[in-house]
Amino acid sequence: MRKVFIAANWKMNKTIGEAQSFLSEFVPLVHGVRDVDIVIAPPFTSLHAASSIIKGAANIQLSAQDIFYKDEGAYTGAISPVMLTDAGCTFVIIGHSERRQYFSDTDEVVNKKIKTARRYGLNVIFCIGESLKERETGKTKDVLSSEIDEGLKDIPLEGIVVAYEPIWAIGTGKTATLEQAQDAHRYIREKLASIYGNRAREIRILYGGSVTPDNINSLMNCKDVDGALVGGSSLDVNRFADIVKYRERQKD
Repeated sequence: MRKVFIAANWKMNKTIGEAQSFLSEFVPLVHGVRDVDIVIAPPFTSLHAASSIIKGAANIQLSAQDIFYKDEGAYTGAISPVMLTDAGCTFVIIGHSERRQYFSDTDEVVNKKIKTARRYGLNVIFCIGESLKERETGKTKDVLSSEIDEGLKDIPLEGIVVAYEPIWAIGTGKTATLEQAQDAHRYIREKLASIYGNRAREIRILYGGSVTPDNINSLMNCKDVDGALVGGSSLDVNRFADIVKYRERQKD
């Protein structure tokens, strides 16, 4: 059985004080949750402060939102893997569509970042997904196949979590139908199996794209959906706690 994995991607939101306030309230809310791996990805400026709050919470891990593929040097504005591990990170998000769109992260760059992260022991949330135009023209699987082939080239499966994020559903309020989500996740697992064989069953595949407390139960009922990468709803402490505790709410 693959353990459920739910991550909060705060993107460019929350000051250090706001991050501290959120986590001070959030940690007690999810104290008893043991059947979900919880990951928080604040902005770089809040990583150290977040780490100091969650270090006593065995069920919460810290993630960065990006990484550079060099160990050190004259790369103004970049963040190295050494800096991330020093700040307390155990995960890093790589290949998010917003990095690809606004910062020109190509598949080659994504691959280099993943290799660097793994070399330093950082686990990776590897993001893939198609645009609305690509979906409407029937190219979803072509896009996913290419991003997996290029992004995971020469990379072992250990420490890799895949996040399927249809670009057209990120921050739009639109969510893929359950059929669309399951179909994409099934294809991704089949594609991973062509690379890693039977061990592809070990890889957790997350859904991202307007995940809310209202749709998390239905998404998690899809056979190949192992968790969620949550954006907007992760900014509200009670909404994100409700997503993490979806199983408890399901019983109620």
